[in-house]
Amino acid sequence: MTEDVILCWSGGKDSALALDRLRQSDRYHVAALLTTVTEDYDRVSMHGVRRALVECQAAALGLPLQQVRIPAGCVNAQYEERMREALAIVQGHGIQRVAFGDIFLEDVRQYREANLARASMHGVFPLWKLPSDELAQEFLRLGFLAVVVVVDPSKLDRSFAGRAFDEAFLRDIPASVDPCGENGEFHTFVSDGPGFRSPVRFTTGAVVTRDGFVYCDLMPA
Repeated sequence: MTEDVILCWSGGKDSALALDRLRQSDRYHVAALLTTVTEDYDRVSMHGVRRALVECQAAALGLPLQQVRIPAGCVNAQYEERMREALAIVQGHGIQRVAFGDIFLEDVRQYREANLARASMHGVFPLWKLPSDELAQEFLRLGFLAVVVVVDPSKLDRSFAGRAFDEAFLRDIPASVDPCGENGEFHTFVSDGPGFRSPVRFTTGAVVTRDGFVYCDLMPA
């Protein structure tokens, strides 16, 4: 007997790995994806990926996509209120668990679990405490394809924005950078891999600096 969960979905590699593990599980069934969109830009929050591309991902994965829309510069109180509204809808479908692709940041997990507890819900963390280097290799071994869409230039050179997340990327990053970017060094967009019915087609656009981060724009093809 499996239990329905909704997966917090950024469109990046950790989300994709978490989804793959959940789909291989005999305990959970992923009923839908949940993503946060900055409404001023019509892009996924933090990752800066166009909403249309994440919608293409969800379609390729055969999953509904529930969107939480927040304003630019959203403060925690407003974010939490929008998330509570979204979780109420989730609960209305009988779902009591929310899954995340977090790996080892204790404060992030505690924050998520505290917010879920206020809604009488529970978190699922399929990648928790697994070695980042092994997860990065597993991602590639499984045949996922991803591109780096955000770089924190204080931790990683801006030239890495727009590069494929592959063996060469992992060889080239400094030893101080987590292979999965768990400390916010970089974020990715996954275009194909296990569970995708077809690849998500895109073209690479401009690389820009905004709010202290370097973004590589992707456009639906």
